Amino acid sequence: MGGMVGIFSAFGLSASAGLNAYLPLLVVAVCARLGVFELNKPFDVMSSWWVIGVLVVLSLIEFFVDKVPAADTVNDIINTAIRPAAGAILFAASANILTEMSPVISIILGILVAGSVHTVKAVSRPVLTATTAGTANPVVSTVEDGVSLVTSLIAVLLPWLIILVAVIGIVLFLAWRLRRIERRETARG
Repeated sequence: MGGMVGIFSAFGLSASAGLNAYLPLLVVAVCARLGVFELNKPFDVMSSWWVIGVLVVLSLIEFFVDKVPAADTVNDIINTAIRPAAGAILFAASANILTEMSPVISIILGILVAGSVHTVKAVSRPVLTATTAGTANPVVSTVEDGVSLVTSLIAVLLPWLIILVAVIGIVLFLAWRLRRIERRETARG
């Protein structure tokens, strides 16, 4: 992956790390191990079996802990540092443009993207737990895991689809925003 496609792939992976730190790392590690793409040094260590094994264990722990009310909040607090770090690693490792883009900028972008997604998750989950007495936690957590996994797979296997989704998202946001402005002007006038 190179150029713009690599950047969008990196954004997709780092965003998915904001929901689940270990699934996107695992997807990248397994894909690299299977030869789908090659990770540049020093990120090539991710494709080793021992790293994959550790990521499987950590993914399972996060999968189950995140389904339990109150434990998910503790998990989110712990992951406040881990998810942005995972996003930074994924952005820098997957962009494959480190020679064209400063590694510092790649890391900062990965931290910002994963950190932003994590912040939204970490702030909204306690509210969800309180308003549903914890009954929605397993469902929402499963959806988050699914979104993280699917986004990671798309970012690795079909990175151009991330571009399409981003463009559609921007168009929908702009259309919503223009309608809102139009409604305000109609209400005033």
